[in-house]
Amino acid sequence: MGQHQLSDHTTLRLGGPAPLWLSHTHDADWPDLARAAARHAEQPFTLGGGSNTLAPDQGTTRPVIHMATRGIRTRHLGEGQVEVTVAAGHPLAELVAHTVAEGLSGIEYLGGIPGTAGAAPVQNAGAYGQEIGDRLATVTAHDWTTGRTARIPAAECGFGYRTSRFKRQPGRWTILFLTLHLARSTAAAPVTYQHLATALQCPLASRPPLAAAAAAVLDDRAERGLLLPESGHDHRQVGSCFLNPTVTDDQARALRTQGGPVHRAPSQPWRASAGWLLEACGYGPGAEITRGVRCSTHRTLTLTAQPGATAHSFRHALERMAGHVRTATGIHLQAEPVAV
Repeated sequence: MGQHQLSDHTTLRLGGPAPLWLSHTHDADWPDLARAAARHAEQPFTLGGGSNTLAPDQGTTRPVIHMATRGIRTRHLGEGQVEVTVAAGHPLAELVAHTVAEGLSGIEYLGGIPGTAGAAPVQNAGAYGQEIGDRLATVTAHDWTTGRTARIPAAECGFGYRTSRFKRQPGRWTILFLTLHLARSTAAAPVTYQHLATALQCPLASRPPLAAAAAAVLDDRAERGLLLPESGHDHRQVGSCFLNPTVTDDQARALRTQGGPVHRAPSQPWRASAGWLLEACGYGPGAEITRGVRCSTHRTLTLTAQPGATAHSFRHALERMAGHVRTATGIHLQAEPVAV
């Protein structure tokens, strides 16, 4: 316990003091840590890698639980199925790399996504046609409303496009473990994205070698500016700042006539490209939005914090961009970064 600066624990490097800081590093310590957090009137805020977090300049009076647990356990289920249990603080990218190295298919296309494994179900993290919710069996989470820890089956997690019951009930849950069911295989899941198929020199719906597919994902993410850089102009960021918005049939038709990409999954509404909408409103890579806040040099959809940026100016930049899209198209953009 002790005071920490949120700016030291978020990838934007923004945020003020957090006087009530609880670092969770060992599974056995959770009961004591939970009791310490529960003594305060405000519900705690759970922080993992801070790669999707917009922390306030003034800091927070809420207890902050920093998830720093690590560890991966496997159990063979038979018939080529393997159960993988991972601690919430374990980096998601390391989990993906571990499963690929072990010849386990199911989350190989999630490589390069920043943040912790425990944060992945909150957003139902996904890429290249895979989502973490597709392979989850259970989530072990502490419910601050009841004061109890529960194992929640995936069917009860309310997964959707970049959402879950954990996201819809902010502050209620602290995820402690994930259990996934993966398949032992030398082949990756079928390729559903054309640019990934092109990179792998394979047709759509084919199943390339597992390791080659995972490596191609990392190469593609690097080429498109989708990896979190360790230094340089773009390193203070939270990745994509807006979700691809849902649009009506009429809006989808109008966007297609303008060359805008729209898509939908079976039984799902149309979604437009948030990046394309922003660029149609005049934004582009490297553009300055507000003082100290610019688009990434690689892509419009990623905002970066530069010298002079504050959490207030970053939030203002998000509101300005979403406002321009709403005025021009009537389409509402939802910001992705989570506010403390």
